[in-house]
Amino acid sequence: MHCQPRSHPMQACTLIARAKINLYLEILGSRPDGYSEVTMILQSIALADRVRLQRRAHGIHLICSHPEVPADGRNLAYQAAELLQKECQADLGVEIQLEKQIPVAAGLAGGSADAAAVLVGLNQLWGLGLTVGELQNLAARLGSDIPFCVQGGTQLATGRGEVLQPLADWEGIPLLLAKPRHLGVSTAWAYQAFRTRTAASLPSVASSLPSLPQVLAALEQRDLLALARSLRNDLEQPVLAEYAIVGKLRQALLEAGAWGALMSGSGPTVFGIMPSLELAAQARDSLRRHFPEVDFWVTQSAPTGILLEPDPQPLDPP
Repeated sequence: MHCQPRSHPMQACTLIARAKINLYLEILGSRPDGYSEVTMILQSIALADRVRLQRRAHGIHLICSHPEVPADGRNLAYQAAELLQKECQADLGVEIQLEKQIPVAAGLAGGSADAAAVLVGLNQLWGLGLTVGELQNLAARLGSDIPFCVQGGTQLATGRGEVLQPLADWEGIPLLLAKPRHLGVSTAWAYQAFRTRTAASLPSVASSLPSLPQVLAALEQRDLLALARSLRNDLEQPVLAEYAIVGKLRQALLEAGAWGALMSGSGPTVFGIMPSLELAAQARDSLRRHFPEVDFWVTQSAPTGILLEPDPQPLDPP
């Protein structure tokens, strides 16, 4: 990797780091490196964290609005800054401020999105001159979802999730998300549960599950109903077997008018594809009364993952 440090016109920048949902997640088997071989369709959504970066002379300092998010080397955003320092021999520092809106341990890639924002933002702030591809290669060393989050939109992901093929973006798909407030699911646990509980029986039911060509055709044809009927997540059944609330929420979204509903990633967040944002808001208000321990979000699909937020321009002097 060849970093090309340039002048540093920026002292600070703010980035929008968008969450993702899985429209499709098929597990093909285990890999020699311990990961699972997957085929996924990943979709950015408007629900996002705000990441502010401020240049410092040295060191990495992280501040986060969420009390459960570590503010040290355990945080992926912190690790992203460390990796850039090392790989680009950048003798520079940064203060990272994370304003969390994406729920934690929710299957929405909140931590991955924050790390991607740090990679994209420090590339600008430190003037490193890295390409999107180079940033994604670095991102793959930190986590499987981070390369997607760097660019976002709608993408087909294979390998362990880091091999990406952009698809035509479909902005504005109305969505309603639901997450049990005090429940988090470990990604590693979910994949292990799939291997031990589901793998043996999956071949017998695989023929009845939606296939990749179905969901790709629905996306290509912009057929929202067909898309809602072609959702698939192989991690859903083992998580539902352990956490009944996830299945209850999925069913509640369907009964509230969703055309299709699915758990995202390793869960426990469930999303519903809704006929409109207005109906999504009505369903949210109704479901809140029945599920007081669940958080709900009305959102929609988005065409990018990381967005540099323009800093407000100072007013011209009178």
